Amino acid sequence: MSAARAIGPTPRVLLREFTPADADDLYALDADPRVMRYIGDGRVGTREDVATNLPRAIRRYADHPGLGSWHATLRDSGRFIGWVSLKYAGDSPDIEIGYRLRVEAWGRGLATELAGSMVVRGFASLRLDRIIGVTHPENQASQNVLRKIGMRDEGWGRYYDQDLRLFAIGREDWLAHGGEQRG
Repeated sequence: MSAARAIGPTPRVLLREFTPADADDLYALDADPRVMRYIGDGRVGTREDVATNLPRAIRRYADHPGLGSWHATLRDSGRFIGWVSLKYAGDSPDIEIGYRLRVEAWGRGLATELAGSMVVRGFASLRLDRIIGVTHPENQASQNVLRKIGMRDEGWGRYYDQDLRLFAIGREDWLAHGGEQRG
């Protein structure tokens, strides 16, 4: 088995591809009801869910080069804090930013830092035209993160068989607001 490839770090976080050895990290994250409150139907994840979803996430690196979900650890301690992703939004052609963080990482600006790094990756490296973010209607914290990284509220969208709040940013808008200097 080859080593997980790192992708560009953020100021406080190291990002790398997931490996099968990360199952316990994912389980600990998804087993917390506070983390899962606004995800899907709100139920906590099981070890079986991780056993199903982790191989799919790992395959995504080859199936969709440049896209995927990345294991996130704090640079100073090496502690796993969650993940960030840039991937297709379910069955749609839209590319979305996603993130899920352990509770102890909340309120520190880490979600904004990670999501912002995905905007840069999407526009500067992958040359995407548009990136979206979707949230549960009541998830004000995630909606605030998406606004902070320059996304605009576009109302409602249908993703993952749910009506979700839809946020988006286009490449031209990103460039107009100094995007190339950040990438």
